[in-house]
Amino acid sequence: MKPQSMLFTIYGEYVRHYGSEIWIGSLTRLMGEFGLSEPAVRAAISRMLRQGWLESRKVGNKSYYSVSERGKKRLEEAAARIYKVETDVWDGKWCIASYNIPEERRALRDQLRKELGWMGFGMLTTSTWISPNNLADRVKELTEAHGITEHVEIFSAEHLGWSDPKQLVQKCWNIDEINAKYKEFIDTYREQFEQLSAKIHSGEGVADSHCFVEKTKLVHEYRKFLFIDPDLPQELLPALWLGKEADQLFQNYYKLLNPGAVRFFETVYEAAPVL
Repeated sequence: MKPQSMLFTIYGEYVRHYGSEIWIGSLTRLMGEFGLSEPAVRAAISRMLRQGWLESRKVGNKSYYSVSERGKKRLEEAAARIYKVETDVWDGKWCIASYNIPEERRALRDQLRKELGWMGFGMLTTSTWISPNNLADRVKELTEAHGITEHVEIFSAEHLGWSDPKQLVQKCWNIDEINAKYKEFIDTYREQFEQLSAKIHSGEGVADSHCFVEKTKLVHEYRKFLFIDPDLPQELLPALWLGKEADQLFQNYYKLLNPGAVRFFETVYEAAPVL
């Protein structure tokens, strides 16, 4: 479990709902629930500060860390996808991003590919990426932020041939691999959900700290699908698609764990004093 990745989960799932700022002491205590040491947490925070995800300030002798505007945007995008109620009806069009970034800016080119994959684009050819979702505005924002608008073109187009839409999906995404990952998730968490549900319904007490740890781990694992699942519309999914079953399991287990998890967070959380 990487400290930086877990920090994203803690901020996204809890801190952003409490003003997006937290005392370092509270943060290290929360991260300690997962066996992460204070030096490891501080090192991860330093990296996130350098990368522009967090901002810091001191009040007296205490340090507080808040999510930057860039970080807030990323967390909101992630939350919108994780907790999306249902997929929109597809209009049959494809959003296409094509780029030609010079070799001397290779690092930026690699970053663009990573960001396109995060958004849900699939690689049709080396420099042409497609998505059935209308992501044009997000690509515009991304290219403007990196100063590469002269190297990128964005289209909204119909596909005329020769593959049918589902074959095109198979060319751009490894659907079988994504399905296998969903099966792993279901196999891992179904039994945990059923056991905890039986405990609660029998009146057996469950510690709030346990709910916090298990809910955070649940979200942390489910969040990984943002990097591999392109959020395809129903029309492009295979007949056997485990994403829906995994999502329902996630929602049910989340609802079971959430009250206790929030109570535990609130006992540890400390915001900066109002000056």
